[in-house]
Amino acid sequence: MATAAVIRDKLIGLLEPLVEQLGYELVDIEWVAAPRSGLLRIYIDQPAAHGGHIGVEDCEKVSREVSALLDVEDPISGAYHLEVSSPGFDRVLRKPAHFARFRGARVWVELKVARDGRRRYTGELVEVNDSGCILNVDEQRVTIGFAEIGKARLVA
Repeated sequence: MATAAVIRDKLIGLLEPLVEQLGYELVDIEWVAAPRSGLLRIYIDQPAAHGGHIGVEDCEKVSREVSALLDVEDPISGAYHLEVSSPGFDRVLRKPAHFARFRGARVWVELKVARDGRRRYTGELVEVNDSGCILNVDEQRVTIGFAEIGKARLVA
């Protein structure tokens, strides 16, 4: 049986082109398996160039199209509920472009493997390049490669 991470990656590959074709950005996907009915939660946003906010109509539009694609492709066995929403204030940072868009913001980063006994960093995202980012954490600059990041999100 496939793990939640494998299913998530498969769904991102399947749904991201559709969501972009509809004029939105796929921020993240959350898959929660359950015995009777799983939950597929999709977070969308306006592309950086458009600005603006996601409304109920946007979520409904994406939900209809994603539901139709999932019915055809059938990547998930069994029953599940589909939810589409905006990413909220604690938005996930999944791709280098997400980091670049939020340069100057306060972020939380969890490394896949601890570095000097530490896995979690919270600070200002001061620089982003092709290979990673630099955070200002407690007045210290911390360089983190994208390959090292397990999870990252914006924080208030």
